[in-house]
Amino acid sequence: MTRIAVVLGATGLVGRALTEDLLNGAWDEVRVLVRRPLPLQLQHERLKQAVIDWEQLEQYKEQFIGVHAVFCCLGTTIKKAGSQKQFERVDLEYPLAAAALAKDCGVKQFLAVSSIGASARSRNFYSRTKGRAEDGLIAAGFHGLHLFRPSLLLGEREEFRLGERAAAVLMKGLDFAMIGQAAKYRAVPAARVARAMMNIALADTGGVHIYSSDVIQVIGKH
Repeated sequence: MTRIAVVLGATGLVGRALTEDLLNGAWDEVRVLVRRPLPLQLQHERLKQAVIDWEQLEQYKEQFIGVHAVFCCLGTTIKKAGSQKQFERVDLEYPLAAAALAKDCGVKQFLAVSSIGASARSRNFYSRTKGRAEDGLIAAGFHGLHLFRPSLLLGEREEFRLGERAAAVLMKGLDFAMIGQAAKYRAVPAARVARAMMNIALADTGGVHIYSSDVIQVIGKH
């Protein structure tokens, strides 16, 4: 069986690490849908890039044909997006539009990075948006849907985020105390999330599954 993957958000923290893992793993082809080309160091004979306009995603439906798994690592911040409306476009509308195309093309596995606390009933706008995205993906009816809910992501981003940098220092210092029920709040390296996503996709499990930070830590170890 030819194993083809599609990565959405390949220039982000998790998406970048995931793309590298897929290219180094048992995947025959890795397709990335991006706004701008990936850095030269990621160029690979099995990497197929499509520079797209997310507002016209339906024009790129062929990118989902013959695909085994779609990895959605799309995500931004309200500050970077510029408004709540633009944030919803990236974190809600784009993932659901991609999911619809993937389902129409017969994709069996859909894996998405969500967030701890995601709930459509949350009073927090960020968590509520993530929860709405999860609900939409569940409604799409994939054979296998895998939602990853990491706590704070650790790793070097292209852009500097002071708040995240400070939180990372604090979370690392408190890591030893986060056991039991608190384990799901532990910060997790983006590379660990990426590896967990790839490992789950290879397992080809059916049904809807949600993974918290503590579970991601274990699944993404190797």
